[in-house]
Amino acid sequence: MNPFASTIRPALLLAAAALILGSAGLAPAGSAAGETRALPPPAADETAAAPSEVAVFAGGCFWGVQGVFQHVTGVTNAVSGYAGGDARDAHYERVGSGATGHAESVQVTYDPRKISYGRLLQIYFSVAHDPTQLNRQGPDLGRQYRSAIFPQNAEQARLAKAYIAQLDGAGVFDASIATTIEPGKTFYPAERYHQDFMSNNPDYPYVVYNDLPKVEALKRLFPTIYRSEPVLVSRR
Repeated sequence: MNPFASTIRPALLLAAAALILGSAGLAPAGSAAGETRALPPPAADETAAAPSEVAVFAGGCFWGVQGVFQHVTGVTNAVSGYAGGDARDAHYERVGSGATGHAESVQVTYDPRKISYGRLLQIYFSVAHDPTQLNRQGPDLGRQYRSAIFPQNAEQARLAKAYIAQLDGAGVFDASIATTIEPGKTFYPAERYHQDFMSNNPDYPYVVYNDLPKVEALKRLFPTIYRSEPVLVSRR
């Protein structure tokens, strides 16, 4: 059986349910169809040291998170994958059980001379996902869809923790931020058919409802760092 077909069918069912809810005025809380707004920038940020750095974020289905960061100026690559569990479980079918410890994640490679880690955090919390949802994101349920940051060093961990405290303290959300900070975890790239999924499938119902609005929000709220041409894994 085509692994692509077996992987996408569950997502299509979820997309259909989401579209029904949306047409009834009952869009899932925190979905891309909901309200988005630019959050205040971090009070603390990194000091650029190297021409290239890596950040790893999890915020629900990796298609949309990857798609958002692919449209950010200064990002040189964004790869969908898994983080939080072991190498032997870093496969879509296993991660989908929700019992592997993995979260669908995106590894973002960026030039800190053009965009900082703090700015990436601001985008992540503003438009890439809803950080107040616990072990879910929109129509997707399970720990594999949790909101999580996988810092690559102590400074990233410190900045992420400080920014979450800043946002919670300012009360910018109606609920507390559920994002976890999970250091010391290895990132494993996902299967090829998941890479560039939003760009390759812009008419796919799940993408139309959940993911494309995130990119539109990025364009609207962060016009100075939005890039119309995404940086794609397939072009590297």
